[in-house]
Amino acid sequence: MAAHGPLARADERIGGRLVHPDDVSQFLADLGSVPVAVPVLAVVLVVVALLARRRGTARWWLPPVAAALLMAAVPLLVVPLKELVDRPGPPPMSPETGFYPSGHTATAAVAYGGAALVLWPWLRAVSARVTALALSAALNAGTGFGLVRHGYHWPLDVVASWCLCALLLAGLAVFLTARARGGGTRRE
Repeated sequence: MAAHGPLARADERIGGRLVHPDDVSQFLADLGSVPVAVPVLAVVLVVVALLARRRGTARWWLPPVAAALLMAAVPLLVVPLKELVDRPGPPPMSPETGFYPSGHTATAAVAYGGAALVLWPWLRAVSARVTALALSAALNAGTGFGLVRHGYHWPLDVVASWCLCALLLAGLAVFLTARARGGGTRRE
């Protein structure tokens, strides 16, 4: 269904109309690349680890490690799905296959979403929390738009990654919330 059939044909029709490669779409698409998104996550994880350690939080390293492991799991989940679906890319990328789901979208979603989730307990002001969520959403929307606009992915490739990563990030959020309620006390 993702590679052939009426939904894929509609996706290709819509996606084909959106393709218009330019420098802006390339910049936005690059926001989902490993060399851009992963260092952003890494900086946030180091900052959070240092803050938690300085505060004397028990197992201060656990939230950053959990987010880092989730980031490491992205290719382990996305690559087999790409091979299983084996969907051809848009005309600028075809006849290559393996575009569904989008790895760049998944990288951006987990990196920027994971960063926001790990930062959340340290952001006390509502405005800071709203800013973190808005920035994460904007980076992810920009990445998805750039990938489609530049012709790297069909729209459903991007949407599929967002759906997959919503589940992954929900799992991280549940883990971090449970930890904050029961296991985030100070060391004695």
